[in-house]
Amino acid sequence: MKAAVLWYRVMAYVTGVVLVVLCFVGIPLQVAGHPAVANDVGVVHGILYIIYLVCAWILSRKLGLATKPTVIMLLAGTIPIMTFIVERWVTRQFINPALATQAPAHQTVRQ
Repeated sequence: MKAAVLWYRVMAYVTGVVLVVLCFVGIPLQVAGHPAVANDVGVVHGILYIIYLVCAWILSRKLGLATKPTVIMLLAGTIPIMTFIVERWVTRQFINPALATQAPAHQTVRQ
């Protein structure tokens, strides 16, 4: 579970940063007549978003989330800034409680 959480968080932040760069740097440059940045960053975001989708889906299955939170997680990578907000919400609502109920794997039983 911890690996799925780590992958989800990393991909949420990376995807979010790239989308912010695309929307607030690439698109204005494209409007100004320099489409290369938007094209390149757009392709990078597309690839990263697919990886984000896989990570979010895996985590949502491990957490046993209902349809609505899962869809919110998956769509967060399409709206600038939303991955940051949704990642914090998922962490507070679902990840922290799930991790708190898990017993540490390295614990041994003493007799």
